[in-house]
Amino acid sequence: MHRFPAGLAVLVCLVTPIAMHAQTAVSEQTRIQLHGLDPSLRDTSVDPCVDFFQYACGTWLKHNPIPPDRSAFGIDVQLIDNNNLVLKSILEHASDPRVQRDPDTQKIGDYYATCVDLPAIEKAGLGELQPILDRIHTLSSAKDLAPLVADLQRNGVQVLFRLESEEDYKDARHMIATAGQPRLGLPEKGYYLRMDAKSVTLRKQYVDHIAHMLTLAGEPADQAAADAARVLALETKLATASLSREEMRDPAKLYHPTELVSFRTQLGAFDVDAYLHTLGTPAFTSLNVSTPGYFAALNKILPQTDLASLKALLCWNLLHSTPGTALPAALDNEQFAFYGKTLRGQPEQQVRWKRCVEAVDGALGEALGRVYVAQQFSPQDKVRTTDIMDDIEAAMGQDIQQLDWMSAPTKAKAENKLKAVTNKIGYPGRWRDYSSLTIARGDAEGNARRAAAFEHHRVTAKIGHPTDKLEWQMSPPTVNAYYDPQTNSVNFPAGILQPPYYDPRMGDAVNYGQAGGLEGHELTHGFDDEGRQFNGDGNFSEWWTPTDETKFKERADCVVKQYDGFVAVDDLHVNGNLTLGENIADIGGVRIGYLAWQHRLQQPGAKPEADLDGMTPAQQFFAAYAQSWCSSTRPETMRLRVQTDPHSPEEYRVNGVVENMPEFQQAFGCKAGQPMVSANRCSIW
Repeated sequence: MHRFPAGLAVLVCLVTPIAMHAQTAVSEQTRIQLHGLDPSLRDTSVDPCVDFFQYACGTWLKHNPIPPDRSAFGIDVQLIDNNNLVLKSILEHASDPRVQRDPDTQKIGDYYATCVDLPAIEKAGLGELQPILDRIHTLSSAKDLAPLVADLQRNGVQVLFRLESEEDYKDARHMIATAGQPRLGLPEKGYYLRMDAKSVTLRKQYVDHIAHMLTLAGEPADQAAADAARVLALETKLATASLSREEMRDPAKLYHPTELVSFRTQLGAFDVDAYLHTLGTPAFTSLNVSTPGYFAALNKILPQTDLASLKALLCWNLLHSTPGTALPAALDNEQFAFYGKTLRGQPEQQVRWKRCVEAVDGALGEALGRVYVAQQFSPQDKVRTTDIMDDIEAAMGQDIQQLDWMSAPTKAKAENKLKAVTNKIGYPGRWRDYSSLTIARGDAEGNARRAAAFEHHRVTAKIGHPTDKLEWQMSPPTVNAYYDPQTNSVNFPAGILQPPYYDPRMGDAVNYGQAGGLEGHELTHGFDDEGRQFNGDGNFSEWWTPTDETKFKERADCVVKQYDGFVAVDDLHVNGNLTLGENIADIGGVRIGYLAWQHRLQQPGAKPEADLDGMTPAQQFFAAYAQSWCSSTRPETMRLRVQTDPHSPEEYRVNGVVENMPEFQQAFGCKAGQPMVSANRCSIW
């Protein structure tokens, strides 16, 4: 639950509704009833001091095998499925051309109706992709590469590198241009470089997949096979020059202010001026080159690369960037065959309507979100979740004051940062304007491409402008949350502020374990190994004393070593460095949630909570937190996650937290030497 802005991996909620006609509500019988705490999901045959995850989730795990259309399945996915039913109802109504529709309702309705119209998509074939493919195939010289790359990027295709906007690390009030390494076809650089048998086999499967996609797009089979090999060879060079996922977590490695004239020289093999002119960004004279080593390597790679390899890469990037829901069935199925079955072990594709709901949310999330919020997120929900957040911040302030390892000067600056945090709950205060985005009924590929172009323009148009601190990076229906260090804000979409994460039917012990732990997690990201490097104004700044910084790193190293020891799947351990920020936020978030709950109990009028199915209130707090992570994951997906995901496996998001908490051990009577009592307790916040 976090956000990934440009370059930096950052720390994974009374509207005016759109005018809508009466519509049939989603039947409660079609939705799974979720609870902030469900005692029946526990396996009470398991000692909570031996394996708390199995104790809290064991019965849920037994009765909820992973469905064939999922690579993983958890209570969070059950909530997403509930949300999708609500969104489906909204979209089916909005897609009816016979009802009166305002412009945004027309857009979300027609996007959805077009997405589910398989015969029309099949009839359209490659649609608007074909002219772009033809243009790539006619590329005659490297000097024409820059405007073509710009046109592709302008249409949402990430190729060779990325150029977008971000807050200036040193002055977060302003948006600047940033250039960095691109995403490649395989999940991260190690997939291109590791020589173990699994990696070698996967690369062969990847080449076969590229060849199949190119063949389905019209290339002769022999040429497609040769082009696929060219793509792998070129992407391997690009991957070798790229920073790893771990390195991308270090802000110091990602901030390199550079004059545009110098960037032109650094990338002399590429016509930067022609590229920028075609891209149409606002004028700028300097930018952040977040990965300078990558561009130095790219400047050497481009002159050494033959035209056939460049064309092959561009064609592949175009096909790879196009959503499967906008492609004919053969291409859609081939995308899933590799990225779903091979890479994640998922046997079946999700049903079409679910994928189309997600497509609309991705393209028009705030237009869809306005209707969703009006139906699903009441003013009372916003008030209570905001109250919990206020308690979490008060508990964080209390926690900072009682730290025995931090000096007074650093504490004062930490408190100033805490006071400056902005809480964004539920939905934006100002909705996004989609008036310049054209959605045409019956043009699936065109809709996807125009939506991507709209988003690219929206992002790059910020260059040179003041930072909009009211902007959201997630849509209101999203079941997730994030902390943004450069706006110093915690952001909780309405989609996650419902059972189980927030349950208005349950007491404070449960809600402070669920919503409190979630909100504490995001707030703690402001003080994890990445977030702590930004001050209260969102600026990259050394506000720690050297001694305090050393003490923080010593405590963080404890967390790294602890999680390095956890086995994720087969022979693969959790990567303690990659997951450090999320692990710090998990441990700190639950502790702060507990402190906030204890503080709430001391308030005038607070009533003692009753036991629930034999659980004391303190036990309810921890069990509620644990049940938020009830989940199973396919082995293939877990292998992928260990190498790419900054979050630990769910089992350790529970057990790795509670074994560091004396409050948990006291609640369940755990003794020294038991697995849920760490012999070397890690504690930062």
